[in-house]
Amino acid sequence: MESIQAIKQRFEIIGNDAKLNRALEKAIQVAPTDISVLVTGESGVGKESIPKIIHSLSHRKHGKYIAVNCGAIPEGTIDSELFGHEKGAFTGATQTRSGYFEVADGGTIFLDEVGELPLTTQVRLLRVLENGEFIKVGSSKVQKTNVRIVAATNVNMFEAIKKEKFREDLYYRLSTVEINIPPLRDRKEDIHLLFRKFSSDFALKYKMPTIKLADDAVNLLLKYRWNGNIRQLRNVAEQISVLEQNRTITLETLRQYLPDTGNNLPAIVNNTKSDSDFSSEREILYKVLFDMKSDLNDLKKLTMELMKNGNVSEVTKDNESLIQKIYGNDDEEDATIEDLEVLSIPEKTSNDELPIENMQDKYHFAEEIEEEETLSLQDKELELIKKSLERHQGKRKLAAQELGISERTLYRKIKQYDL
Repeated sequence: MESIQAIKQRFEIIGNDAKLNRALEKAIQVAPTDISVLVTGESGVGKESIPKIIHSLSHRKHGKYIAVNCGAIPEGTIDSELFGHEKGAFTGATQTRSGYFEVADGGTIFLDEVGELPLTTQVRLLRVLENGEFIKVGSSKVQKTNVRIVAATNVNMFEAIKKEKFREDLYYRLSTVEINIPPLRDRKEDIHLLFRKFSSDFALKYKMPTIKLADDAVNLLLKYRWNGNIRQLRNVAEQISVLEQNRTITLETLRQYLPDTGNNLPAIVNNTKSDSDFSSEREILYKVLFDMKSDLNDLKKLTMELMKNGNVSEVTKDNESLIQKIYGNDDEEDATIEDLEVLSIPEKTSNDELPIENMQDKYHFAEEIEEEETLSLQDKELELIKKSLERHQGKRKLAAQELGISERTLYRKIKQYDL
């Protein structure tokens, strides 16, 4: 078994960080087996080095090593790329083609960005992992393959599983051993070392003197967040090597090549939702209905005041704020009570009484207004949940899909209503 230092020299890995050394140690230990490995880490940390180490130290080192970027292959052709296709399987399939799993038989396949795989392809991949079987596109013949799969992703797999974008059973088959590569910002001692290595390489490549950092520039280099990790650091070193005439790089010069250097201070993030935030169209509809109910109750109150008092000007003066709330302040159409036919009640007669027949003819809707409507959205929601659960025989997942909410939200509402 080769030492970690020998592996670093062989694959040109720079750094002495403890987390990096642990990742390399796990790769060396798992290499002689056929266990599936999942390499995780942010984009640009160098995840592609781990599959090469595993393949070179395994008994498959004389077999083929194929690296596949799953995110770069269109969804419509990825099954054909991985598993092959028969002649005439689809438009443009003019001849039979072997897929990567067939070509790499006896070797290793590196599936980069495996989190981008479509769900249909994930099902096929799961079958390969379980029994080494696959079927070409357009064929009915089951073929066997003996490959070792090493996958890598920068996606949070648990979030992807929760959003049903990645199969949970496939995740556990791929991650028999999980190797995490730490981000560059967690490897403070390695940042300057890597920069000097890149500077030396570019000096040889472009045949110019090597750049050097001043002390204040080194401090900035170590404090910077490096969201692009090693790839970004290498890019910055190459830009400076080519563009700068002065080979001693100061703080001001380095700052020009680091975007957003002034926005790296810690900030408090508020994860709580405000009252005006809506997570779904259903909640927006509820809000609209509640506002409508409030306006309707205000109209009822105003109408009853008019019916009891009968003096339009007096009611307008006493309920100015209520009228303003209902009709707003529109300069083009200044709505007043006199403009509304339904609310235009004549002044009282000299006998302070209105004819009974006129009251019945013109204000026959009065009894309907007095009757309080019941507009309970909770009752309506409860009824919808009960019906959906009954239709799907208690299967919460199907009921949640029908209602347009997540299964977790449905479970919370079931507990809320004690169903």
